[in-house]
Amino acid sequence: MVGIYFSGTGNSRYAVELFCSEYDKDAKVFSIENDNVTRAVKEDDLLVFAYPVQYSTVPKILRDFINDNNELWKKKRIFIIATMGLFSGDGAGLLGRILQRKGAEILGGLHLKMPDSIGDEKALKRPLEKNRELVKKSEDKIKKTVQLLKSGKPPQEGIGILYRMAGFFGQRLYFGHKTKNYSDKLQVDKDKCIGCGKCEKLCPMNNIKIIDKKVVQNNRCTMCYRCINNCPKQALTLLGKAVVEQSVIEKYLG
Repeated sequence: MVGIYFSGTGNSRYAVELFCSEYDKDAKVFSIENDNVTRAVKEDDLLVFAYPVQYSTVPKILRDFINDNNELWKKKRIFIIATMGLFSGDGAGLLGRILQRKGAEILGGLHLKMPDSIGDEKALKRPLEKNRELVKKSEDKIKKTVQLLKSGKPPQEGIGILYRMAGFFGQRLYFGHKTKNYSDKLQVDKDKCIGCGKCEKLCPMNNIKIIDKKVVQNNRCTMCYRCINNCPKQALTLLGKAVVEQSVIEKYLG
């Protein structure tokens, strides 16, 4: 088994790492940003994909990765994990359909409610203990799902027409256009920014450059919220106007 993920604040990474370790202690896990990920996929036919849904759809960076490696998915057996703050709709199914068109066999899907990562909006913000409870419930669900997959009865969350309708009418119809292209909406508060360069190092798109201690953008934000949730001065926003809470998975563990 090989685990593959894209993750902004660590939810999807944590989920797939736990899943793979429960399935096979020797299983390897790779970010799509890792240079060795394609080689690992070529060498194994059982894959677990994990990613955060955005408006009940797939982040652009992940869609591009799949399309750029078009031939890689043929005859692969794939289980999909979708993480979200509240509502996924057909998160696992949507990615599954994309991969099916590339020749993959989709074994099933799992939806995990995790701490919300949209740090600059008040919606879905929960007390610390509540978020820790969410993570614990997700851990238990992952462990049960591994056993179901091993027994040949993997869950089918996100798979099928009812899930597809829920995803489309629940969010994608109204907001799906927001993920068709990379965003140019990332904002920098120049009074707060100290030019430390942390955002530049973390950005998966190389969208951010620090020049003369100032943030310069290429307007290719994939809305992963990695920079917003890790900025030491809370100087970055995307959807809202101020950071409400910075969320990374390590905050909710232990």
